[in-house]
Amino acid sequence: MATEPLTPDSTHLERVGYLFGFPIAHSLSPLLHQTIYDHLSPPRKWSQLFLESVDIPNFLRLTKEPKFYGASVTMPHKVAIIPFLDEITQEGKEIGACNTVFLKEKDGKRILVGTNTDTIGIREAFYQNLKPGQSPEIFKGKPGLVIGGGGACRSAVYALERFMGCSPIYIVNRDVAEVDAVLSSGISKNLIHIKTVADAQAAIAPSAIVSCIPDFPPKTPEEIEARAVIEVFLEKPEKGAILEMCYHPSPFTQIAALSEKNGWQLILGTEAMIYQGLEQDRYWTGLEVKDLPGEKVKEVILDALNKARKH
Repeated sequence: MATEPLTPDSTHLERVGYLFGFPIAHSLSPLLHQTIYDHLSPPRKWSQLFLESVDIPNFLRLTKEPKFYGASVTMPHKVAIIPFLDEITQEGKEIGACNTVFLKEKDGKRILVGTNTDTIGIREAFYQNLKPGQSPEIFKGKPGLVIGGGGACRSAVYALERFMGCSPIYIVNRDVAEVDAVLSSGISKNLIHIKTVADAQAAIAPSAIVSCIPDFPPKTPEEIEARAVIEVFLEKPEKGAILEMCYHPSPFTQIAALSEKNGWQLILGTEAMIYQGLEQDRYWTGLEVKDLPGEKVKEVILDALNKARKH
């Protein structure tokens, strides 16, 4: 049986945060946050350290350390951590998953609060990539489409409907049970499961698509049907923007290639990752996102991805 890794050394830091999950070796989150802290004026002696672990009690012990400022929470803890938090924000509650833990003072005590910044990351990936002359209103009242039924799907539904005003929200996924779980979660009353090519042909074209599936070629009958449904939407004459959330090992996925071939505006998932990270640091540093070094973060993250692709 594998032993839990030792707690990372933080003696050299003024404040410490953690990336808590397993496995996390390929995550760019610590690099993103380090870039922010190093390029603040003055720079902060802060770091987000890797805590590759499934030990929730140990993580909770670390949150009580005076230096602790917050944490990014990833799989498999996004749902499991919620009962251990003192509070959770409205979006965290409704999505049923927490990717960010921050501190708040309440009645003279320091409490742990959970939220979900993936929603902001998705919204900003679309809003920050509007074409000249476009406004965020372009999505309002038009359908949105989510591809996939896993954890990221709920954040995408929330962002498309609550923040961007898309209605209805279509879901395409190979696994009916996953879609049923999303439908029964109550996250939206405007969800429509598009099951067949005929359903897709009869549907109004979406203005925004979020793809939340890994980059594997379709093999099973369900996967092949889901891919055919996606192609119908991409081939409709009305085009919009698609956010491809899969960026490891490469953001240039099969869905991305199909989208560009059919004239859709492609937004890479690194954009959503960057904007959700900036939102996390808004909670942790107390600074507004506009005062954080966003352009430097983009430069560093894209450089890291390019290097990873060359190996």
